[in-house]
Amino acid sequence: MGIFSRLSDIINSNINSLLDKAEDPEKLIRMVIQEMEETLVEVRSTTAKIIADKKELLRRNDNLARQAIDWQSKAELALSKGREDLAKAALLEKATINDVINVVKDDLVKLDESLAKLTNEIEQLQVKLNDARVRQKSIMMRVSATQSRRAINQTLYNNTFDNALNRFEHFERKIDSMESEIEVGTLARKGISAEFEALEKEGKIDQELAALKSKMEKK
Repeated sequence: MGIFSRLSDIINSNINSLLDKAEDPEKLIRMVIQEMEETLVEVRSTTAKIIADKKELLRRNDNLARQAIDWQSKAELALSKGREDLAKAALLEKATINDVINVVKDDLVKLDESLAKLTNEIEQLQVKLNDARVRQKSIMMRVSATQSRRAINQTLYNNTFDNALNRFEHFERKIDSMESEIEVGTLARKGISAEFEALEKEGKIDQELAALKSKMEKK
């Protein structure tokens, strides 16, 4: 009964439900598959033993049937010789053997029923085992992807990470300010230079104008 109870528990178990509660899904999947494999081997071993027992009962049934026929022949022989007492004894032996044959037949029927149940349970377990093996790789890929996403989310919502980003923004604003100061200083220097250039240009123009006036007066 222990084998059948454990087999039924495995067949009826919800693997996804177990995974939801597991701290280590990969370990749990391996354990479930290993348990199913071990149970399958155990049930197949039990099936082989029952088949061997059935063969033994069939051989015993054949032997008993031959004995019953033999006692029937002996009863007929005794009657032919006028030994009714021996014939009656032979028939009693035959009846005893037939009782044993009936018991053996009942045992054979029970063995056939057990074999039928075992065969059905083995088929169910094999289907579940095949399904678990196929889904194992897919489940582990999903677990790996989920763990990666969890690590990314933890990084994104980590205060240390946010503080570092805030410091970067502070440095960027400070650099912007320094660059603005440099640009302002550059523009200021350019403005002064431009004024001096304008004065020099104006002086040259005044000189040219004076020279032109002097030339005109001479004419």
